[in-house]
Amino acid sequence: MTMLSERVSQSAFDGSRLRVVLLLDLQEGAQQRFLTAYEHMRNQVAAVPGHLSDQLCQSIENPSQWLITSEWESAPPFLDWVNSEEHVETVRPLHDCVRDTRSLRFSVLRETSGVNASQSPARKPGGLQPSPRVGDGVVRHALTFTVKPGSEQTVAEILAGYTSPEAQVDDTTRLRRTTLFMHGNRVVRCVEVQGDLLAALRHVARQPEVRAVEEAINPYLEQDRNLDDPQSARLFFTRAALPAVHHLAPPGEQHAQRERHALLYPAKPGCGMALAKLLAGQDEAAAENPGCHVESSTVFQRDDIVVRLVDVRGPLDTDPAAAMGTTGLRKAGVLARLLNTEALGIDDSFSDEKAMTRLLENAQMRLITDRRAR
Repeated sequence: MTMLSERVSQSAFDGSRLRVVLLLDLQEGAQQRFLTAYEHMRNQVAAVPGHLSDQLCQSIENPSQWLITSEWESAPPFLDWVNSEEHVETVRPLHDCVRDTRSLRFSVLRETSGVNASQSPARKPGGLQPSPRVGDGVVRHALTFTVKPGSEQTVAEILAGYTSPEAQVDDTTRLRRTTLFMHGNRVVRCVEVQGDLLAALRHVARQPEVRAVEEAINPYLEQDRNLDDPQSARLFFTRAALPAVHHLAPPGEQHAQRERHALLYPAKPGCGMALAKLLAGQDEAAAENPGCHVESSTVFQRDDIVVRLVDVRGPLDTDPAAAMGTTGLRKAGVLARLLNTEALGIDDSFSDEKAMTRLLENAQMRLITDRRAR
């Protein structure tokens, strides 16, 4: 997909190869168990479509520190795999071996061929990132989970009533904004972090006021979670992760009158990534229209759950099609084919503004709380 706007600061859909870096710190005496688990994982990952290669490296300075790198044809096949239950089960044996892990993901922008002049360089599937992205120094991430039907209002009140943790994490990391939404019994928590996302999430998890809220909603979760059990907590948050796959930053200075909304797009089975890509492309195209009231957007996707966060000038329904991230009958038709309209309680015909307004109303999530750092 061609990048149209310099405002794009993050995208998983440019077709470039992806390099994934996993840093690990092993527990004492766990080296052989780790190597056995890695061999099992390596064989499983090698069969995943889109996977090209991987390497296992050990530090020459600290033998407990290891590095796993893998290369993928592009980001979408990796994201499909890393967000799957297959991935959860594949990496489970590693968790018993490590004290700490950190995952980093990079698009390949430039590379130097290692072949000599008498050889023709081997062509790898996938290409290079077309140009450096324009970033704003902010990492965006979301979590989503469901609560037991009938508990929605109780959960909303608990989530709205917590005390915000200290925004400053360390010298380089700061919490910028946390926004919570609900749609039926689904909760979506969006966070913006200046600096290190992992450091910020760990900082938040250690705060007693946050822990109290998490414990308070535990009885209402559809997926069981024991925060005193590291494995249980890790599994819950792994399944709840809702990564940002595309972000379009606002032009110039941010306007005080912008309102933040979240829209839920339940996709038909197997169509989540295609739906997220459609919305990303439509937002890029809309960025070229100075009259569009959507100033910035972030698309989050995991499996068949797609959430689009938008900041708009004025009422959200000023332009329902632009608010939904699709304009024109052809794109509306594509949206209808990808979207699980039954889950939103509507039919699959978006042929006029009235139908698009109805879709917007049904897709809009309820704002529970919006906390900005002071």
